[in-house]
Amino acid sequence: MATLEEPREELRAESAADRARRAEDRWRKERLPGDYERVAPRREQFATGSSIPIKDVYTPADVEDLDPLEDIGLPGEYPYTRGVHASMYRGKPWTIRQVAGFGQAEDTNRRYKYLLAHGETGLSTDFDLPTLLGHDSDHPVYHREVGKIGVAVDSVVDAHALFEGIPLAEISTSLTINASAAPVMAMYAVVADELGVPGAKLTGTAQNDILKEYTAQNEFIFPPEQSIDLVVDTMEWGAKAMPRFNPVNVSGYHIRDAGATAVEELGLTLSAGLTYLERAVARGIQPDTVAPRVSFFFNLANDFLEEIAKLRAARRLWARLMKERLGCTEARSLLMRTHVQTAGVSLTVQQPLNNIARVAIQALAAVLGGTQSLHTNSLDEAMAIPSEEAVKVAVRTQQIVLHETGAADVVDPFAGSYYVESLTTELEERSRELIEQIDGMGGLVEAIKDGYVQQRIADSAWEQQVAVEKGDKVIVGVNGFRDEDEAGTPIEIFRLDEGVVERQMARLKDTKRTREEARAARALRALAVGAGASGNGRNLMPEIEEAVRARCTVGEICDTLREEWGEFKPVSVF
Repeated sequence: MATLEEPREELRAESAADRARRAEDRWRKERLPGDYERVAPRREQFATGSSIPIKDVYTPADVEDLDPLEDIGLPGEYPYTRGVHASMYRGKPWTIRQVAGFGQAEDTNRRYKYLLAHGETGLSTDFDLPTLLGHDSDHPVYHREVGKIGVAVDSVVDAHALFEGIPLAEISTSLTINASAAPVMAMYAVVADELGVPGAKLTGTAQNDILKEYTAQNEFIFPPEQSIDLVVDTMEWGAKAMPRFNPVNVSGYHIRDAGATAVEELGLTLSAGLTYLERAVARGIQPDTVAPRVSFFFNLANDFLEEIAKLRAARRLWARLMKERLGCTEARSLLMRTHVQTAGVSLTVQQPLNNIARVAIQALAAVLGGTQSLHTNSLDEAMAIPSEEAVKVAVRTQQIVLHETGAADVVDPFAGSYYVESLTTELEERSRELIEQIDGMGGLVEAIKDGYVQQRIADSAWEQQVAVEKGDKVIVGVNGFRDEDEAGTPIEIFRLDEGVVERQMARLKDTKRTREEARAARALRALAVGAGASGNGRNLMPEIEEAVRARCTVGEICDTLREEWGEFKPVSVF
């Protein structure tokens, strides 16, 4: 005869996952149908932005394969799922880093000081199109773009004006530049040196991720092979010249804004990071020498829980790849330190005040996901360079998240969530599969040359646009909840001073007139010789640094490299 104790013994022998499965099965049969009889599901299927199916409920059965210590762990410990620092924001908060950049250097310098006065804790710089493409402000075509989407920087003279009055030894500075990153990084180092600030005290990052230019942003100059070599040059040079500065900020942000899913953003970004480090290793550089100073930059979109899981998955996957593929042994080499920006592509011209809510939600996800640095977009950024009032609201948004929500008071509060942990694992596995697929194609460079990466991003962008046009994806104020008065709330738009172009060209002319021309000519000749011998492990940064000190311009330096390397012609995928 069975005793009363036997069922309890059976329950103790049954795993938590098995009990959860049994309970969920009962719930689906007995409890859920009644609710759906009263109120039908909002749609037939639910999925994340990466098309990962979403169940209606998650239980211990969905995370039964996870090892709490091996896969989740504790903050500041391998595999860093829960954050790269043990104390996270209970100690030092993330860096509030609002991007600035327009007009001449003095214009952006004033915006720097405005932001610092209102609570920004790190600088971030956008450069104008001529600078990004390695042209000077007097270029016959690109002079029309001087100062419009960023600050104009032709020479180290401009760089001095840009950082006038900024305590470079105390403030972290981000340089959002890629194809022409090498001369701009050299300018930053030279400005500091000429002001008496040792390179060892400089902190910050240069974006310097040229691979994403070929796949998403299209602001490239040279062919991929030479461009990657130049990135490795900056990594090797930076380890000595600015050992606390990150010479590469591998960027998924632009890939995501171009239309990629969260899975594609992760897979392509980490693949790019591996490409730079593996090229450095092939040159004979020890991975633990340069890996600690490789940082990352991600896009935080509207899918709140997927974005939190994405940052957690990114850290775990990167740590594992550093051990598995690079053989890194130092803990600092395994850390993924990341900057995050709220999604520019999510901002709407329609009902622009709604952008404040979007940005606040995305910023909260970034903090809950464990970012080290954050830019919150301004409500008017879909229309123009942010106004001072709009950018102040963006800074205040971060301060509200930090001081009023309690989100920063506990480390990784979503750890242990059945759904978030399950989604973190799914994102990691799908991203690893994409990396392995690209490896099978010969690596990321070959996948770019073949047009595979560009086509994949374009396909994802198309699918998202179709979903919006069909109404399957609702964007408030655009294809749903539209105002009868389409004019909506009037927004004051920032206007650039029309005299910027003439003043910048006058400064450029004066710089060339007053510099020691013989020194400048020697520096450019030496750079040409070095570029002709590139590919054999020769580092060009000493020649670039000397050219910068000689007051050579971004255009002159990049034109010298163009003559030796040529320009890249992309594969069309349309």
